[in-house]
Amino acid sequence: MASLKSITASTPAALGYSMPAEWEPHAATWLGWPHNASDWPGKFELIPWIYGEMVRKISAGENVRLIIRHNKDKQFARHVFKHVGVDLRKIQFVIHPTNRGWTRDTGPIFVKKETKAKSAGAKSETAIVHFHFNAWAKYDNWRKDTKVPETAAKLLGKKLFHAECGGKPFVIEGGGIELNGRGTLLSTEECYLDPKIQVRNPGLGKTEIETTLKNYLGVKNIFWLAKGPKGDDTHGHIDDICRFVNAKTLVLVREKNPRDENYKPLAENWERIRDLRLEDGHKPEVVELPMPAPLYFDGVRLPASYANFYICNAAVIVPTFNDPNDRVALGILGELFKDRPVVGIHAVDLVWGFGSLHCLTQQQPA
Repeated sequence: MASLKSITASTPAALGYSMPAEWEPHAATWLGWPHNASDWPGKFELIPWIYGEMVRKISAGENVRLIIRHNKDKQFARHVFKHVGVDLRKIQFVIHPTNRGWTRDTGPIFVKKETKAKSAGAKSETAIVHFHFNAWAKYDNWRKDTKVPETAAKLLGKKLFHAECGGKPFVIEGGGIELNGRGTLLSTEECYLDPKIQVRNPGLGKTEIETTLKNYLGVKNIFWLAKGPKGDDTHGHIDDICRFVNAKTLVLVREKNPRDENYKPLAENWERIRDLRLEDGHKPEVVELPMPAPLYFDGVRLPASYANFYICNAAVIVPTFNDPNDRVALGILGELFKDRPVVGIHAVDLVWGFGSLHCLTQQQPA
């Protein structure tokens, strides 16, 4: 069993680790079973059934490691999965108390390195980076969630790297970073470089943040977009805005209605993306992804975005919103992902929690 002490000898990058792209083969997907009704007030009863549909699609191609609080959660999850046709042999229940279920941000972030086996060719090894989640520097309920990577490392027998900068824990969330697995990372200034709003790492500037990301994720090239869509309580997570679909191609959301409050901030991202060069110096191909019409519940604008898709082994699952652009977005992504089906999952109720499919999932590389 790996020690849970910080690996102080060196950083993941110095030891040859880097974070793989999401489309590379998975050993499993991590999910946290929903239990905090305050995330979906008035709609919570619907959420487990949306999870059931997600798990049905994901488990067709990989195992699912489902974080539950206790046996009661397990019984209810099994009840849901049985009704929607999930093969329960593909589900591993991991008991760990949680505050909320946004596993993209609270769960284990895996890095991987290639090693040479004595008797054969290349062999790979994975480890976990703990980025010390603090509820997006906004909410008070996070102290259980921030320990999930430790539980994962213990369960799997993986090395655990505690991300730090200047001797202090370093905070970043999985939804705030987007990587092509070849050395390039995208994020937003709104999320991590704003000096006043939801500051994850007080006192750290752009240089310190970039250096720490390079040290712990093995990236060489970092590019900053501007802002995310309205309604996002993470203050600008990249996974609602811009996503790699392969090492040299990305999709970027655009709002075409000049009267919409998202029009200007998303247009600025299109101005900036012209300057992006990949780790090899080449310009990426940038494909436009539409936005759904504004979605409100109880008078609150929700962060509905087709960019919040999740790439699993068996499919790409895409949030849909009962909108004419659902079909357009699914068609665009279907043309880009030739090696697996692109399927929509109804997310009008899910996004009332200010997140969607990608926000709930975290991949474990094979």
